[in-house]
Amino acid sequence: MVRKFLVLCSIVGVSAAVTASALARQAAVPTLKGTVGPGYTITLKQNGAVVKTLKAGTYKFVIADKAAVHSFSLDGPNGFAKDFTTVPFMGTKTVTLKLKAGSYKYYCAAHEPTMFGRFKVK
Repeated sequence: MVRKFLVLCSIVGVSAAVTASALARQAAVPTLKGTVGPGYTITLKQNGAVVKTLKAGTYKFVIADKAAVHSFSLDGPNGFAKDFTTVPFMGTKTVTLKLKAGSYKYYCAAHEPTMFGRFKVK
Protein backbone atom coordinates (compact mmCIF):
# COMPACT_ATOMS: atom_id res chain seq x y z
CA MET A 1 0.00 0.00 0.00
CA VAL A 2 2.82 2.41 0.90
CA ARG A 3 4.66 1.45 -2.29
CA LYS A 4 1.62 2.35 -4.45
CA PHE A 5 1.33 5.69 -2.67
CA LEU A 6 5.02 6.49 -3.31
CA VAL A 7 4.70 5.56 -7.00
CA LEU A 8 1.62 7.77 -7.34
CA CYS A 9 3.41 10.69 -5.64
CA SER A 10 6.38 10.25 -7.96
CA ILE A 11 4.15 10.33 -11.06
CA VAL A 12 2.35 13.45 -9.83
CA GLY A 13 5.69 15.14 -9.08
CA VAL A 14 7.15 14.37 -12.51
CA SER A 15 3.96 15.58 -14.23
CA ALA A 16 4.06 18.85 -12.30
CA ALA A 17 7.72 19.41 -13.19
CA VAL A 18 7.10 18.79 -16.90
CA THR A 19 4.11 21.15 -16.92
CA ALA A 20 6.04 23.90 -15.11
CA SER A 21 8.93 23.55 -17.55
CA ALA A 22 6.61 23.84 -20.57
CA LEU A 23 4.88 26.92 -19.12
CA ALA A 24 8.22 28.58 -18.38
CA ARG A 25 9.36 28.08 -21.98
CA GLN A 26 6.15 29.63 -23.33
CA ALA A 27 6.45 32.65 -21.05
CA ALA A 28 10.07 33.19 -22.08
CA VAL A 29 9.24 33.99 -25.74
CA PRO A 30 10.00 37.71 -26.26
CA THR A 31 7.30 39.87 -27.85
CA LEU A 32 7.87 42.26 -30.74
CA LYS A 33 5.12 44.82 -31.42
CA GLY A 34 4.65 46.04 -34.96
CA THR A 35 2.39 48.90 -35.98
CA VAL A 36 1.47 50.12 -39.45
CA GLY A 37 -0.71 53.20 -39.95
CA PRO A 38 -2.99 54.98 -39.50
CA GLY A 39 -0.72 57.50 -41.24
CA TYR A 40 2.29 56.60 -43.35
CA THR A 41 4.31 55.08 -40.50
CA ILE A 42 5.56 51.59 -39.70
CA THR A 43 7.41 50.48 -36.57
CA LEU A 44 8.67 47.34 -34.88
CA LYS A 45 9.40 47.66 -31.15
CA GLN A 46 10.51 45.56 -28.22
CA ASN A 47 9.82 46.92 -24.74
CA GLY A 48 8.94 50.31 -26.29
CA ALA A 49 12.23 50.71 -28.20
CA VAL A 50 12.64 50.41 -31.97
CA VAL A 51 14.24 47.07 -32.84
CA LYS A 52 17.79 47.42 -34.21
CA THR A 53 19.44 44.12 -33.21
CA LEU A 54 18.06 40.84 -31.89
CA LYS A 55 19.54 37.52 -30.85
CA ALA A 56 18.64 34.54 -33.03
CA GLY A 57 15.67 32.68 -31.60
CA THR A 58 11.91 32.54 -31.33
CA TYR A 59 9.82 35.71 -31.09
CA LYS A 60 6.12 36.48 -30.84
CA PHE A 61 5.13 39.19 -33.33
CA VAL A 62 2.01 41.17 -32.45
CA ILE A 63 1.15 43.29 -35.48
CA ALA A 64 -1.44 46.11 -35.31
CA ASP A 65 -2.58 47.19 -38.79
CA LYS A 66 -4.42 50.47 -38.32
CA ALA A 67 -5.28 51.36 -41.93
CA ALA A 68 -6.95 49.53 -44.82
CA VAL A 69 -4.41 50.99 -47.27
CA HIS A 70 -1.38 49.45 -45.53
CA SER A 71 0.13 46.03 -44.86
CA PHE A 72 2.95 44.60 -42.72
CA SER A 73 5.50 42.22 -44.26
CA LEU A 74 8.89 40.89 -43.20
CA ASP A 75 11.75 39.72 -45.45
CA GLY A 76 14.93 38.09 -44.21
CA PRO A 77 17.92 35.96 -45.14
CA ASN A 78 17.83 33.02 -47.56
CA GLY A 79 14.53 34.03 -49.16
CA PHE A 80 12.60 34.28 -45.88
CA ALA A 81 9.33 36.20 -46.40
CA LYS A 82 6.25 36.59 -44.21
CA ASP A 83 3.16 38.71 -44.85
CA PHE A 84 1.53 39.42 -41.49
CA THR A 85 -1.26 41.58 -42.95
CA THR A 86 -2.38 42.56 -46.44
CA VAL A 87 -4.43 45.40 -47.92
CA PRO A 88 -7.33 45.97 -46.95
CA PHE A 89 -7.04 44.11 -43.59
CA MET A 90 -7.30 46.18 -40.41
CA GLY A 91 -6.81 44.62 -36.99
CA THR A 92 -4.25 42.68 -34.99
CA LYS A 93 -2.42 39.49 -35.93
CA THR A 94 -0.14 37.45 -33.67
CA VAL A 95 2.45 35.06 -35.11
CA THR A 96 5.38 33.24 -33.49
CA LEU A 97 8.48 32.95 -35.68
CA LYS A 98 12.00 31.63 -35.32
CA LEU A 99 14.50 34.23 -36.57
CA LYS A 100 17.89 33.15 -37.86
CA ALA A 101 21.03 35.27 -38.12
CA GLY A 102 20.96 37.84 -40.91
CA SER A 103 19.42 41.13 -42.03
CA TYR A 104 15.66 41.69 -41.99
CA LYS A 105 13.40 44.33 -43.50
CA TYR A 106 9.82 45.05 -42.42
CA TYR A 107 7.68 47.15 -44.73
CA CYS A 108 4.28 48.07 -46.10
CA ALA A 109 4.03 46.30 -49.48
CA ALA A 110 1.83 49.08 -50.90
CA HIS A 111 4.28 51.84 -49.89
CA GLU A 112 7.61 50.05 -49.60
CA PRO A 113 9.87 52.88 -50.87
CA THR A 114 8.90 55.12 -47.92
CA MET A 115 7.46 52.77 -45.27
CA PHE A 116 10.12 50.34 -44.07
CA GLY A 117 12.54 49.54 -41.29
CA ARG A 118 15.52 47.22 -40.88
CA PHE A 119 17.09 45.17 -38.12
CA LYS A 120 19.79 42.53 -37.72
CA VAL A 121 19.67 39.17 -36.00
CA LYS A 122 22.95 37.86 -34.58
